[in-house]
Amino acid sequence: MSRLSKLYMGTNTKMYKTPVHAVRHLARLTELCSDIPPDVLQLFIIPSYTSIEGMAKLTTRDAIMVGAQSIGYEEEGQYTGEISPLMLSEVGADLVMVGHSERRHTFLESDFDEERRVRCAIEHDFTTLLCVGETLEQKQYGVSREALAVQLKIGLHSVTASQANDKLWIAYEPVWAIGVNGVPADESYANAMHGEIKAALSEIFGSEIGGDIPVLYGGSVNLQNAEKLIRQPNIDGLFIGRGAWDADNFNSIIRAVLPLFQERKGSVRSGKEW
Repeated sequence: MSRLSKLYMGTNTKMYKTPVHAVRHLARLTELCSDIPPDVLQLFIIPSYTSIEGMAKLTTRDAIMVGAQSIGYEEEGQYTGEISPLMLSEVGADLVMVGHSERRHTFLESDFDEERRVRCAIEHDFTTLLCVGETLEQKQYGVSREALAVQLKIGLHSVTASQANDKLWIAYEPVWAIGVNGVPADESYANAMHGEIKAALSEIFGSEIGGDIPVLYGGSVNLQNAEKLIRQPNIDGLFIGRGAWDADNFNSIIRAVLPLFQERKGSVRSGKEW
């Protein structure tokens, strides 16, 4: 079965939610979404490192995957402030995010840094979510496609086709659409950029594998624009920020978009409402 036959929905809680709050959020979301089969929807939450272990004890990767916001590129060493893949594995992380806009632009991680982190995550058997996105200046100069291609080709340089086929997801997060003052991308623009990403992935890994890698949209997603986004043929899921930090609101978004996604894929289940 193609990985793209199911919907991908998740959130990165950034430096919000203490371990207590994160566990409560997960417990509530688990309760709300318990009726949705894992072959229909893949849910994930990426909390602060201190919350991973407590959350991982409450769920399984089939229900809701728990991820890390970054990863060190060595198993151990003199890297103050980094997090080892061995540490993440021991506390139960399923997923690792690499290259979030804030890591690139606030903490000045380069494409080459992200390549090392991607390689480490995949070699240690984590599902790896590589984030890519152009700045407002790159968009204004008409080089969004080129900027995304560079981030993908460098960031995925060490990934084999077999690894990509099993362990790789991509999140498209235009830098100008993220955060408190972010402006969400128009759905047609987001769809076009997803198309460019899918073309680059097919170039890197071949069309059969590259075309089956999930590409999620992130950037000021909310209940008002989620339906328009998920109707787009190149968007395989949504990577939601503040709109998903309340479990009930997140559930509302899931319930709004899942039937639309299934309809788009021609897989609506007779007599079933999600």
